[in-house]
Amino acid sequence: MKNTRSRNQRRAVPMLALTSAAALLIAGCSSAGATGSGAGEAGKTAQEAAQSGGPSSIAIDSGTSGKITIKADGGVLTSVSVSAPGPGKVEGALSDDKSVWASTTPLTPGTTYTISVQGTGGDGAPLTKSSSYTTPAATRTFVGTYNVDKGSTVGVALPVSITFNKPIHDKAAVERKLKVTSAPAVEGAWSWMQDRDGKDRIDYRPKEYWKPGTDVTLRMDLAGVDAGGGVYGTQQRVVNFRVGDAVTSTVDVVKKTMTVSRNGKALRTLKVSTGKETFETWNGTMVVLGKVPSIRMNSSTVGIFGPEAYDLEDVKWDVQLTPSGTYAHAAPWNEGKFGRVNASHGCIGMSTEDAKWFFDQVRFGDPVTVVNSTDTVAVNNGYGAWNVDWETWKKGSALS
Repeated sequence: MKNTRSRNQRRAVPMLALTSAAALLIAGCSSAGATGSGAGEAGKTAQEAAQSGGPSSIAIDSGTSGKITIKADGGVLTSVSVSAPGPGKVEGALSDDKSVWASTTPLTPGTTYTISVQGTGGDGAPLTKSSSYTTPAATRTFVGTYNVDKGSTVGVALPVSITFNKPIHDKAAVERKLKVTSAPAVEGAWSWMQDRDGKDRIDYRPKEYWKPGTDVTLRMDLAGVDAGGGVYGTQQRVVNFRVGDAVTSTVDVVKKTMTVSRNGKALRTLKVSTGKETFETWNGTMVVLGKVPSIRMNSSTVGIFGPEAYDLEDVKWDVQLTPSGTYAHAAPWNEGKFGRVNASHGCIGMSTEDAKWFFDQVRFGDPVTVVNSTDTVAVNNGYGAWNVDWETWKKGSALS
């Protein structure tokens, strides 16, 4: 809550002793009630503390993520260091006369900063000061749920995706604190979208598929970032993962086949049955989201009722491609139609034997591209990033 008291009404803050008679003033701007370990003898007024120790103090002001201000009273500052283990070093600027240093890096809520100051007093004597300052915890925070696990191996088509639990009004501020690097290095870009549930989401994809064996690192330095409206990030994350073999699959709905390749070499061409008329399988590239050996498929969960309704208890070898309900799976009830007739409600069906083989080949992040169908899969329906051209994708960045 904003402090509405006048400056003269704020309570005095205890002062601390220096190693010189000249003064160093350390002021941390934060919400009322924040603490600093250098606050000294609690309960004394500033005048009482000055009489008992010296003219250095930590002062508290309003603002959840304010500034740290350091002043050499009657002298100059020669060295200022402010840092915390998570956010790292706090940058700042000196006044023209070098008597005042003010932080320029936003402070992270709920974080203890170590402060080390050196200067020279008006009498030429050295000034030194060490202290710490703890910012108050933010009352309104946001977090991002990311799709990669530390140490995991993923497919070549997997974008790095982060979905936020609160609206992100200042997308540029958040995007600046997100970084993806890789070895070997690639050209890549972030792009914002609304997830299917309406949440703000940002995905990073390289211009082309990742190369097998690429090591990728996601860095999220969101602690203390204001997403707009006083909602602050809390996360400091470094997530390393690796890209596996290039397992790519192409489904031709006209030929009713699926060709699966590994690192450019075709492994098998399977006979399949895709979506029938009015239930056509999505065109374009989908990315494997997960897989389970058995699942119940009820048409009501994807909005299919009436004569076309179905409820299948034990569907085997299920590879999920979209959250809207597209799977590649065993469909023994369509035996005799594989390679001949498209008879599904949008999924890619095949024999139980072929479905088990396909299930064993693919992993999270592998691409499955459907050609000669209708209605290209949307960018936010799973990981549809590959269905827009590169220039369009880059325009989705808040920094473009």
